[in-house]
Amino acid sequence: MSYQVLARKWRPKTFREMVGQEHVLKALINALDRDRLHHAYLFTGTRGVGKTTIARILAKCLNCDVGVSSEPCGQCSACCSIAEGSFIDLIEVDAASRTKVEDTRELLENVQYAPTVGRYKVYLIDEVHMLSTHSFNALLKTLEEPPPHVKFLLATTDPQKLPATILSRCLQFNLKNMTPERIVGHLRDVLDKEMVSHDEQALWLLGRAADGSMRDALSLTDQGIAFGSGKLEEADIRSMLGTIDQAAIYDIIAALADSNAANTLKAVQSFSEHAPDYFSALDELLTLLHRVAMTQALPDVGDNSYGDKDRIADLAARIAAEDIQLFYQMALNGRRDLPLCPDPRSGFEMVLLRMLAFKPAGIPELPQQNLSVSPSRDGDEPSNVEGPQHIKKSEAVEPTIASTRPHSEAFKIIEPEVIDAPQVTTPPVVQQKIADKTEEKARFNRNEKVVDQPDCEPANVEKKSLDTDVIIESSDEEFRPALAQLTPSNWAQFFPHLGFGGVVGNIASHCVLDSIDGDDLYFVLDESNATLFNDTYTSRIEEHLTVTFNALVKVHISVGNSVSETPAARKKRIAKERKDQALVHFQADQNIQTLITDFGAVLDQASVEPR
Repeated sequence: MSYQVLARKWRPKTFREMVGQEHVLKALINALDRDRLHHAYLFTGTRGVGKTTIARILAKCLNCDVGVSSEPCGQCSACCSIAEGSFIDLIEVDAASRTKVEDTRELLENVQYAPTVGRYKVYLIDEVHMLSTHSFNALLKTLEEPPPHVKFLLATTDPQKLPATILSRCLQFNLKNMTPERIVGHLRDVLDKEMVSHDEQALWLLGRAADGSMRDALSLTDQGIAFGSGKLEEADIRSMLGTIDQAAIYDIIAALADSNAANTLKAVQSFSEHAPDYFSALDELLTLLHRVAMTQALPDVGDNSYGDKDRIADLAARIAAEDIQLFYQMALNGRRDLPLCPDPRSGFEMVLLRMLAFKPAGIPELPQQNLSVSPSRDGDEPSNVEGPQHIKKSEAVEPTIASTRPHSEAFKIIEPEVIDAPQVTTPPVVQQKIADKTEEKARFNRNEKVVDQPDCEPANVEKKSLDTDVIIESSDEEFRPALAQLTPSNWAQFFPHLGFGGVVGNIASHCVLDSIDGDDLYFVLDESNATLFNDTYTSRIEEHLTVTFNALVKVHISVGNSVSETPAARKKRIAKERKDQALVHFQADQNIQTLITDFGAVLDQASVEPR
């Protein structure tokens, strides 16, 4: 008897033998057991994920002599004939070779006749997207209202090419790619039954090379068994697939972690003795950097598919997270530019040297709180200056000069008399300071602009109603809101001066302050802008407001709709009003009118921007 390839020999014969695709199998099994069968099914997915296999098993379930069920017996004449491909009432059509409308019409001529031996006449049309437009039109009426003894099973790898009229007449099931874990598990079972010795690492190489296709994995396994003389070993599979030795990539990453150019080039020299594919080398480098970054982000969810979890954990501890991101971006750009290099090796080496050249030396972080600067009275430099957590007197920020303070520090309440003393940031003291400013709070509640001048009356205080569109310019750094001054009505006006940024700022800008209950702030997030929102951002917004207001606050965010204007909507509205006003002034300019009337100029309104 001739040899039968593994992909055909181990093709599943029942739904229970299927690997993966549980979301499809559950729907089909329930439909068969409850007798709620549709007349047309469409199975989509990439190659080798089980489209034709599921269709054939479904044909068995429909025509088994025992009866219609999700568990065909596999012993009757119908089940055996379908497994052998000789069942007369299962008409399999390769749409790629029968694309003409004449072929479709010939196929549909016998639809009206009852099945010859089976319970149902099943039409299995593979690669259905290859049919011509006329063939689809000829199929429409029969597909919509077929005789009760006819079932259509369609399979395709490209559902985008199917007309909407075909899709609307079918139950569509999208089959997923197989994960390497599923593929390796199935290969392990098959090889154990075939009594073929194998290495675990060889199976992982095959599982990743299959790229989500179980059929490709079994075909590569057949090839690997032949290549390895009846066994699967890691070295043989690497040689067959042309993959890169992971040990060389580890050596390169370790040298980059140590910022050692000599060791990096030495690792490349040793690596180049095996005539590698440098495109594949960069791919492996990117994969390894990605795994290190994932381990840093989620240490308990490490991928051990390569059997190197300990080495990955060691690299994750040695390399800073920002360096990993830099290396990854440079490797990604280097892969794009590699075809432009004089030779692949020099391009590969330049990518690695670029990583070392642009690796940041480290940026000292200024402490956010409890920053104590004690300069000596005679003008000498402060003593015991160690590391980035200390700053010199000449670099100290004077709290009385608002224009020289960082933006995030502009809103903290700082008394002039504590310049040389450690800043007290305990919440009781902060609350006392806020209580001492009752006069400022009263003026603010009377819709006056508050200026932090505790020793004198505010000069030229500009009175504006908070119910109108008060525009506080970003250059007005004397405006420092406190928590006691915050109300639901002025949240949108305070927001530009709270120092938000990034994703946190984007989420906060779409929030409306619904109510305030003591230290609890209750926000409503616009549901149309809540895609990225989770509880993590609630704590980050709470932390930011606590630092900005210099007072403990508790933030509560719910998703919903609000009639009030969000800071983002207010900013957009003000920008539009300013642009409209600038356009009016621009059109009224005498020179512009002369250009339009005398020279026929046309004003591009989209190019007009306010100053």
